[in-house]
Parts: sequence; structure tokens; C-alpha cells
Amino acid sequence: MRPLCLVLVLTVLSFPSCNAQKKKNLSSGTNTADQTVLQEKKPVVLMKTELGDMEIEMWPDIAPKTVENFIGLASGTKEFTDPKTGQKVKRPFYDGLTFHRVINDFMIQGGCPLGTGSGGPGYQFEDECYDTAGTAPITGMFTDEATAVRVYQEILTPYFRSTQNPDAELVALAQECQQQQSGKPLMKHPVEFYLKKTGRTEPLMSHGKLKAKVAYGTICMANAGPNTNGSQFFIVTKKEGCEWLDGKHTVFGKVVKGMDVAHAIEKKGNGVKILSVRVLE
Repeated sequence: MRPLCLVLVLTVLSFPSCNAQKKKNLSSGTNTADQTVLQEKKPVVLMKTELGDMEIEMWPDIAPKTVENFIGLASGTKEFTDPKTGQKVKRPFYDGLTFHRVINDFMIQGGCPLGTGSGGPGYQFEDECYDTAGTAPITGMFTDEATAVRVYQEILTPYFRSTQNPDAELVALAQECQQQQSGKPLMKHPVEFYLKKTGRTEPLMSHGKLKAKVAYGTICMANAGPNTNGSQFFIVTKKEGCEWLDGKHTVFGKVVKGMDVAHAIEKKGNGVKILSVRVLE
């Protein structure tokens, strides 16, 4: 396995202040109209930008909660917290926002209400990267670095973000991982050690089948680590796709018309305005 930079793994395509947002289940506040749309054929949204339009097919069969959230925010039927006022509101969320983070031959990222990459809708929800069928709790010692990275991302990182005085032994292990650019230092202890040290009660589950790859033209959720989705998204402009992000970001659709617009945004850089995002009738 190629060496992994854990710092980059945790920060790429992320908005770091999302730990300040309140986490709640996406199922609360579900709008009946949104559910009706998702029960029909795959919806297509029209994203109008100042450089042109893109039509994006949604994939509710792959990521139903993510599609429901995106359409609800876009149409103004889903409640969110205005980061500037702190008030709960309902209005078309994406209208007037920008592609605040654009990286050539990689992706264009939007959906931050502050335009800085640090904002969101005031809640977070879980990833939909893998099938859950056939999964089981991971127990005991582990010998593969992929599991070690998951321990770092899914157990240690949330713990460090929520704890002012973290356990010294865990801090030392995390520092060792960063120094070595590897998850191997975590293989010294079984999974149960990390669960007990962090107070996590939920087991670390094995992954099922990957639902979709972070491929060219797909629209994916930006995040600050596992299960921290909100409103920010990115569209992949790298022709070869971004296989190193597979399983780390929920894929919930694909541009079916207007990739030339995505590349125009990519060429212009940060700040291109999103005029509106609506479901095509």
C-alpha cells in the first residue's frame, strides 16, 4: 500500500469548522414532497451558474439520504440554520452561493453559505459510501493499514475534536502516525483498546461493497471526515477520476449535460456564482 498522509486524508475536500455544527439525523424534518420526487424515476437537477448551466442526474438508489438532503436544501423545503443569524429558516439554500474552492484537474467545490469552506446547514449526517449488507463488527488485532486509517478517521478524529483533554497515550499514537505518515502505529493495540479509550459505544463495522466511485463528472459530498456531511459538494473534473477518495466521500449523482461549464468554472477559479439549483419537472 502506498504511504498515506493522515493529515491530508482528514482534510481534503473538508470544511474544518463543521465540528461546531449540531449533528442530527437526516430523517427528522423529512418533507413529503421530496420523498415523492425520489420515489419516481431518477430526478435531474438544473444548476444555473454565471458561466452556464449543468444538468445533474441524482442517484437516490445509491444515496437516498444524500439526494433527499440536496434536493430539500436546493428547493427550499428543508429547514437549515442560517450561519449569519443563527435562525432556522427554509429557503433555496444554494441560490447565490459560489464555487469557493476550485482546483485544476481535480474538482470544483461549492455549497458553503459563508463562502469560506467552513459553513454548512447547521447539522451533519452519515455517509452512504458502502452497502451495509453482510457487514460485521471489526474486533481484536488488525494487521492491514486500511483498517488502521479507519480507526484513526472514525474513532480517534471525532474523539479529538470533541475532547478538550484527550488521553495522552492516544495523542502519542496519533503523533506517531503523523510522523510516519502511516497508520501502522495503531496496529499495536486491538480495536477494543481504542473503543474503550475514547468511550465510543458503537462498534467499528466492516465495509460492504463500494456503491459508487468518485469518477469524472460525479457530484459528491465534501466532508471533514466520516459522517460529517452537510451542504457542501464537489464535482469531479479530473478525467481519470479520484480513486483515492473512493469510500471517503458519498457519490450521489453525475453531470449528464454541461461538463463544459464545469471545466469553465475550473478554468476561471474560485468565486463563480451559483444562480439557482432546481429539480427539472
